[in-house]
Amino acid sequence: MTDIPALLRRTRRIALVGASAKPDRPSFGVMRFLLDRGYDVTPVNPGLAGQAIHGRRVVATLAEAAPLDLVDVFRRPQEAGAVAAEAARLGARAVWMQLGVRDEAAAARARAAGLEVVMDACPVIEWRRHSLPDRVDAP
Repeated sequence: MTDIPALLRRTRRIALVGASAKPDRPSFGVMRFLLDRGYDVTPVNPGLAGQAIHGRRVVATLAEAAPLDLVDVFRRPQEAGAVAAEAARLGARAVWMQLGVRDEAAAARARAAGLEVVMDACPVIEWRRHSLPDRVDAP
């Protein structure tokens, strides 16, 4: 079981896979929340590559976002396995699958590769649930 507060405290660089420039999409709000907390977030979306979301340049591939601590997955569950495998190959320390995203087989492979895994959860909700400080770099 991943210690979510500890993971959020030690993470600095996040790749947000499935980032959207649409303000009504959950990934848009989660990215803003993470940036406001002091994380270095790189949005990943091949369809928006070269554009900017919240002032951050969108990249087409996870490899372009490396090096990473955590990969936040806003993709369909059937696509999570490939993202988790790529995260492991690139040396990420953790994979976070958003609300509604569960892939037990991908999670098992990621854990076997040494990654921490969070599934079916939102960092915004977890941040608030655990009463974490306003910024990741706060004491």
